[in-house]
Amino acid sequence: MKRCAIFSVSCLQTILHNQCLSFASNCLPFFSYRSCLYHGLSSSSTNIRPFPDYSPKKPTIRDAEFVHHISTTIKLRRSESLRRILKSYESKFRPDHLIWIFMSIKNDYKLVLDFFDWACLRREPSLEARCIVVQIATASKDLKMVHGLIREFWEKPNLDVSLSFTNFAEKLIYTYKDWGSDPHVFDIFFQVLVETGMLNEARNFFDKLLTYGLVLSVDSCNLFLSHLSRNFDGFEMAIKVFNEYPEVGICWNTTSYNIIINSICQLGKIKEAHHLLLKMEFRGSIPDVVTYSTIISKYCHVGELQKALRLIGEMEAKGLKANPYICNSIILFLCKNGKLFEAEKVLREMMMQGVVPDNVVYTTLIDGYCKLSNVPAAYLLFDEMRVRKIIPDFVTYTAIIHGFCKAGKMTEADNIFHEMVSRGLQPDEVTYTTLIDGYCKTGEVKKAFSLHNQMARKGLVPNVVTYTALADGLCKQGEVDIAIELLQEIHSNGLQLNVCTYNSIVNGLCKSGNIVQAQKLKEKMEEVAGMHPDSFTYTTLMDAYCKIREMDKAYMLLQEMWDRGYKPTVVTFNVLMNGFCLSGMLEDGERLLEWMLEKGIMPNTTTYNSLMKLYCIRNNMRATTEIYRGMCAQGLMPDNNTYNILIKGHCKARDMKTAGFLHKEMVAKGFLLTASSYNALIKGFHKRKKFVEARELFEEMRRQGLIADREIYNLFVDMIYKEGNMEVTLDLCDEVIENCLVRSKNEDM
Repeated sequence: MKRCAIFSVSCLQTILHNQCLSFASNCLPFFSYRSCLYHGLSSSSTNIRPFPDYSPKKPTIRDAEFVHHISTTIKLRRSESLRRILKSYESKFRPDHLIWIFMSIKNDYKLVLDFFDWACLRREPSLEARCIVVQIATASKDLKMVHGLIREFWEKPNLDVSLSFTNFAEKLIYTYKDWGSDPHVFDIFFQVLVETGMLNEARNFFDKLLTYGLVLSVDSCNLFLSHLSRNFDGFEMAIKVFNEYPEVGICWNTTSYNIIINSICQLGKIKEAHHLLLKMEFRGSIPDVVTYSTIISKYCHVGELQKALRLIGEMEAKGLKANPYICNSIILFLCKNGKLFEAEKVLREMMMQGVVPDNVVYTTLIDGYCKLSNVPAAYLLFDEMRVRKIIPDFVTYTAIIHGFCKAGKMTEADNIFHEMVSRGLQPDEVTYTTLIDGYCKTGEVKKAFSLHNQMARKGLVPNVVTYTALADGLCKQGEVDIAIELLQEIHSNGLQLNVCTYNSIVNGLCKSGNIVQAQKLKEKMEEVAGMHPDSFTYTTLMDAYCKIREMDKAYMLLQEMWDRGYKPTVVTFNVLMNGFCLSGMLEDGERLLEWMLEKGIMPNTTTYNSLMKLYCIRNNMRATTEIYRGMCAQGLMPDNNTYNILIKGHCKARDMKTAGFLHKEMVAKGFLLTASSYNALIKGFHKRKKFVEARELFEEMRRQGLIADREIYNLFVDMIYKEGNMEVTLDLCDEVIENCLVRSKNEDM
């Protein structure tokens, strides 16, 4: 007989996401079967009880005649409505009659169900009668009906669970021998107990069946395991069940191991989980793709990619193909480490192997690209999803909206937002706050407040992040007083402000030139709100002092920050480094770099760029080159700014060979020259009589939409005029007028 299926792949994947919150260390290792007897029960057959004989109350002669009339009537007139043909019997019908009639019609399953439904319309049937119908339905292989009949009983209001369980279990056992004798009935009863959360009752029922020599199916036990392992209270029992049930005849299968392995992984016991996987095959259970994907995912989560890749190799050697869950785990690991190119490569390779990526895989990559500000790459994947008929969900749309907002492309973000709504997906507080923040950052504060109002009309409650974005937008427009009023209002309404909210106001005050008030607000954070300024607060104030060349005050803030136990970030040091360099304080900048290294704070590329820029200004290219080499020795890669600084420095030093080499290198790495770097290279090549190189760069600069300075335009206007190309000469003259005269005049105005 085919057992009732409990788990499908999708169901199992759902179970694998249920997180157990604790693990008893004294339960490990738990992979060896115990030799002890289950709950003290002997495995000897002498202790097995027989199922009881069914012995109902005997009907009286009058009752027997009444039952015979009804039984004969419903058999002969089965095509007619029971309500109509039994109308004359209703007044005399009692619950006892129901069971006696079942005895007469029990071999006609459809008639049993119809008559049971008719009886239920009159009054609630007895528990014994319900159990009889359950037994008959089980014997007729109608397991869905069995499940419904049992489940219906437990959904009654005001049910005494403990008493009802005892009565139901007893009646089910009492009616078993004579009415069905199909053990599946106990499986289904056990499953309903588990599904309704009656786990203690389920375990007691399992124990009770053992006394009758019956062991439930492994599918039912797997369902029990999965429900036990969903919370702390049941996890130790799940381990105990996993250990003890084999002693009474349960043979765990792959699904069983998958449930326990997932629970162990969720608790960070990855080594124990891997150990159990290795032992599965010796116990007759073959690991499947779910087994491997669970452990692979955990290895990726803890950053052990090589172990994950080895497991993938082992899995494929056994003929198992990686699924989207594995694909997403690898991609998520790579995305978290900023390796988006490698992550997408994994996606393409797995697609070539026949793995169909799902929504989660694409969303992971899209979110990764957006966080790295590579929105074009994210949008290509977003478009690819739609082409492949993979429907973007709420999270996907929010990720791409965030990417466009971060890039300041609010028209595109708004279009995606409306597409999301048109597809029936409802934006939440995160989506609205993302758009509000985007509009505030682009100076469109009115649109941001319009979205805030729309959000409120939909019943969504703006949070502190929403109001922080609005306050930041107001500050960027110089409306600092309004921003402070807004925050005071929401604070009075009970919304707890956080340090980020205050930082947005501090930043706004600093940008509007009101550093004194910003400093007072920092002090107010501690005195009134009871909040401590963080590294961002100090860094913002230091940056403001650096820009007005008050380096002593900036340095004092750094010292205060350090004394109060706030560890400065590399951004903090970069702000100071840039301030020293802007003020021409090269020696102070060098000392700051030494101090960073002493404190264990590794400088980044931006730190070195500031020093290189100042050395270039002083025309000390030897020192610049030494700093560049030191940066590379630290494992730091040059960025776009690095190359532009070096190229301009070497051009100024008339070292066009090195400048040209650096230009080729940066282009090969995908970096772009700035307008000032183009100008420096063009002038340098022209002075060296390398007119071809200069002209190629000039044309390239124009294609990039960058504006050359007037001196360069004059050089090429003369050069092209002498060549006799009047059309190009006139075009250049128009560009000179537009770019160098008209724009300069407008800027002066």
